[in-house]
Amino acid sequence: MSKKDLGLLLLIIVVGIVVAIINPRFLLPINLANTSNLIGLFGILSIGQAFVIITGGIELSVGSLVALLGVLFIDFIAVQNMPWAVALPLILILGGVLGAIHGWLITKLNLQPFVVTLCGLLIYRGAARFYTADGTAGFAFGQNFPTLEFLTAGRFYGVPNTFIALVIIAAVMWIVLHRSVYGRYLYAIGKNEEAAKYSGIRTRKMVTVSYTICGVLTALSAIYFAMYTRSISPASHGQFYELYAIAAAVLGGFSLRGGEGSLIGVVLGTILLQELQNLVNLLGIPSSLNFAVMGGVILLGVLIDQQWSAIRAQRRLVSAARQAETRQPASQTQS
Repeated sequence: MSKKDLGLLLLIIVVGIVVAIINPRFLLPINLANTSNLIGLFGILSIGQAFVIITGGIELSVGSLVALLGVLFIDFIAVQNMPWAVALPLILILGGVLGAIHGWLITKLNLQPFVVTLCGLLIYRGAARFYTADGTAGFAFGQNFPTLEFLTAGRFYGVPNTFIALVIIAAVMWIVLHRSVYGRYLYAIGKNEEAAKYSGIRTRKMVTVSYTICGVLTALSAIYFAMYTRSISPASHGQFYELYAIAAAVLGGFSLRGGEGSLIGVVLGTILLQELQNLVNLLGIPSSLNFAVMGGVILLGVLIDQQWSAIRAQRRLVSAARQAETRQPASQTQS
């Protein structure tokens, strides 16, 4: 765990203590379970976003993709009577394909990630609204899927299964990002894509895979959100979820310039963000200020990242100057 992660963990503990003192309801089991459930839902989404940000890209369409894939999943199992064991992997594959298309447009056609994913944001939202004729997708009265509902919205000894899923996915993705050759390639691409390309890294393939991973995790998150809400209004479902994911990644130490960040930081960033959202609710602050809080958090995270980078650069310069000074007298003595 890096110093940034330790600092973020300390901040989470301090904020939690302050909230618990102000409103003891924060420590009630039902509130902790609900908060853990939201952490699981948004954490999976944020991990996918982090894999894109590490390359210096960004994925703005995840909210709309959550709406579209959620609508399709509910329609498959509730209307088309498709077995959920078939519909679930089908949605995951569709999410991966859409993510791969984004990566292909960015790497092969040299389009800007912002442009590609912004277009995706508009296209997927419009497609979801067209698919439902601007109606609401949901389950019929009395319709239930016990096994699926337990896996997606149930609890294991009081712990939401969404949170357990987040822990498992985070562990796997931590190995991929921090202990695999592919992860090292992503950091290299984020730091300097041209240098990575000339060093023999297949940058186009690596970036496309990162968008594919983001698409698959977004699809999984879409299924969890669909089963959590059990009703989807395509015009609003998943709206601004991309901001939650970006904010969690930035809070977790991921630089929007690419090449920096840790997966533990993303999880901690998600926890802090949901803790702040819970603070807003418990203190009776109008819910309309949620986005203002989120915007302030993103701005604060970017400012801290910039200052931290400037401090590290200054330290490197000072260290290099000191090494040069120590070498100069040694060379003069030898001469």
